[in-house]
Amino acid sequence: MERFITGFAEHGYLAVFVLMALESACVPIPSEVTMLFAGYLVSRGRLDFAAVALVGCVANLAGSWAAYAAGRSGGRALVGRYGRYLLIRPHDIDRADAWFARHGEAAVFVSRLLPVVRTFISLPAGIARMPLGRFSLYTFAGCLPWVFALTGAGWALGESWRRVLGSFSIASVAVAAALATAAIVWLLRRRAARERPS
Repeated sequence: MERFITGFAEHGYLAVFVLMALESACVPIPSEVTMLFAGYLVSRGRLDFAAVALVGCVANLAGSWAAYAAGRSGGRALVGRYGRYLLIRPHDIDRADAWFARHGEAAVFVSRLLPVVRTFISLPAGIARMPLGRFSLYTFAGCLPWVFALTGAGWALGESWRRVLGSFSIASVAVAAALATAAIVWLLRRRAARERPS
């Protein structure tokens, strides 16, 4: 994956845009590799720092719109049809809608700073029909520090930009493990509640 990303990103701003947009559209392309390498290209004088970072942010927003649209147009129907296999009831969807109405801005903003979660937060936002304007604002605001920090790290590290990839891999595994654990606990509790005598 790293070889593919770096080889493609060699083509400049358009390549960075495509890679970052795909990541935000729920394609598992790590933005850590894309933007760290883009920062390295800045250190070599091949790209402009501000321009490539802004391209990364705009691409994140564009990809997020695609995932948001998928969630808004068909997500609720899919959850309604297949949710019972995951013990998700229509009532749970209503509760998620209410939760997003109260906390959606913070959830979208904070998730953009977290590995793994940042790739998929647009889908539940779309399913919950979070207003597009607010979704776009908080998505872009959350992308700014992440993308600029990665670009800056790649620029500062230069040839050694790969050094920090291990830290991001550990963070991604930790976040994924925490999410998997939370999902398992939730499913077990829901199953126990269903099996409990009324």
